[in-house]
Amino acid sequence: MATVNRQTARKRRHRRLRRRVVGRPGRPRLAVFRSLRHTYAQVIDDSVGHTLAAASTRDPSADGATKIERAEDVGARLAARATELDITAVVFDRGGHKYHGRVKALADAVRTGGIAL
Repeated sequence: MATVNRQTARKRRHRRLRRRVVGRPGRPRLAVFRSLRHTYAQVIDDSVGHTLAAASTRDPSADGATKIERAEDVGARLAARATELDITAVVFDRGGHKYHGRVKALADAVRTGGIAL
């Protein structure tokens, strides 16, 4: 058996999670990706494979000093963009990451923005 590093373990968890988490037109999928420096989030309709709204810390308008504060800003901006498209509920795809830190901060900010997870 090959050695499993952190990245392959995350990808394995993500594949397992994606068996159950599917975005539909009425309730698209909110996918979160977290790299060492940045946080990315997209609202995806899996039935056609289109990204409906996206936000990341790489946007010029990303504010905040810490990574968690910037993730909160990403969640708030994504919620605003999704609300403009009349999206009120999403399925949360944490991408195999643990639900804490930046992922939790982003999810909480999306909820505060009026999107049901």
